[in-house]
Amino acid sequence: MQGRRSYSSPLRSAHTEDTRERILAATYTLLGQGDADDVTIDMIAAEAGIQKRTIFRHFENREALFDAFWVWLNRKLDLSTLPQTAEDLVAGPKTAFPRFDEADGVIRASIHSPSGRAMRVRATAARRDAFAAALASHLSGVEPDAAQRAEALAHLLYSAPAWEVLKDYGGMTGTQAGHAAAWALDLILSAISSGEKTKADVSSERTGE
Repeated sequence: MQGRRSYSSPLRSAHTEDTRERILAATYTLLGQGDADDVTIDMIAAEAGIQKRTIFRHFENREALFDAFWVWLNRKLDLSTLPQTAEDLVAGPKTAFPRFDEADGVIRASIHSPSGRAMRVRATAARRDAFAAALASHLSGVEPDAAQRAEALAHLLYSAPAWEVLKDYGGMTGTQAGHAAAWALDLILSAISSGEKTKADVSSERTGE
């Protein structure tokens, strides 16, 4: 007796992808309404109009769902948070920050809730590696302390928290905030590349700190 033949049904694959998309879109809707910690699998299932067990066919647990959602969100906003070059990094906020405006509630939920922060932190290693590679040529030959400061500031300025602060405290739109962050990044990298020392650097040298 021959074994059962396995095959991939295009219709089944399309249905699976459609269900996954509904789950992620439901997560987007719920996160936009408030605290990420309040969003449960039951709520997502109800919003998506599916059974809870269906979600677990697509995602092992809530953490896996949120990780997939972060990737999905960046794709939805047509963003690449992993720059390839220093120029990409400097230009990044000008593209990203206006699009953060389109998902304001979701971005804020990712900043201010433990679940949201954990979702973002799990992507930190890849982001750190990409930023280091993008800045490598600019920071070659630069003193380690200065290179570390520059890289840390790049992470700060090209981030959702920077977008939020510039909007809420600076009274800027996402577009204005993006240009401000890009301007600051460009100044920092230009100063480091030229070997220019800041007043703080000079003061530290004088005090031996």
